[in-house]
Amino acid sequence: MPSPPIAGKKRGFVVPIGGAEDKMHARVIHERFLKLSGKGEARIVIIPTASRLKDTGERYAALYKELGAGEAFHLPILRRSDCEKPEYLNLLETATGVFLTGGNQLRLTTIMGGTTLARNLRRLNAQGVHVAGTSAGAGFLSEHMIAGGSAGATPTQSGVILAPGLGLTNAVVIDQHFRQRDRLGRLLTALSYNPFAIGMGLDEDTAAFLGPNGVFEVVGSGGVTVVDPSTLEYSSMASAAPGQPVSLVGLKLHILTNGARFDTKSREAKIAG
Repeated sequence: MPSPPIAGKKRGFVVPIGGAEDKMHARVIHERFLKLSGKGEARIVIIPTASRLKDTGERYAALYKELGAGEAFHLPILRRSDCEKPEYLNLLETATGVFLTGGNQLRLTTIMGGTTLARNLRRLNAQGVHVAGTSAGAGFLSEHMIAGGSAGATPTQSGVILAPGLGLTNAVVIDQHFRQRDRLGRLLTALSYNPFAIGMGLDEDTAAFLGPNGVFEVVGSGGVTVVDPSTLEYSSMASAAPGQPVSLVGLKLHILTNGARFDTKSREAKIAG
């Protein structure tokens, strides 16, 4: 579950991005996140832990400085002990926006999971700090994280690997690079295990700005595939053998593009305009 709300404060936005977001031209997703975080007064903390590239944190910090952030810096968290360093924890407390880069989401769970830094990040989001993540960083934001699985459009028994995520929201299960890597089947498999959460499949260069009211807006050049299992009538998951396709009857599916909104509480979609 997300950290409990703080009296008198609104939760920060949770912003999963489908990966490969525009960092060279219009940069609408990063511009939107920076504006949300305070623009010229923003303090953006980059967490590049998912990436094995040494310059990932520096490149994102430079991007946000170029866009006009008041301050932008990265925390080089490479091992679990780094998540307990007072200097990193103190810097995190000053953030108005936190950005988790792409890479391997299991690096995020194995390095950050259960640490003081992860707990503090959950608390800060409950206090109003906005948190975004791209690619692996996006998958890590939710309570249940897709850690791997099979490509293809058909759900299969054992077709997805799930792991605990950061838990900033339990309303959605997130998958990224969605259309580009043909990941509908593994998202459907994740939902078939327990059709409580909403499936959110993010195309590349596309983000969902999920606000404290439970409504998210689509921003970017691609689409967000929303799978609502609340009307599910039948699932064969319990009787399917490993690797077999799974029947799902009664799902509701939406494809939402830039400017469209979805209310995760009422399960209502509204197109732009």
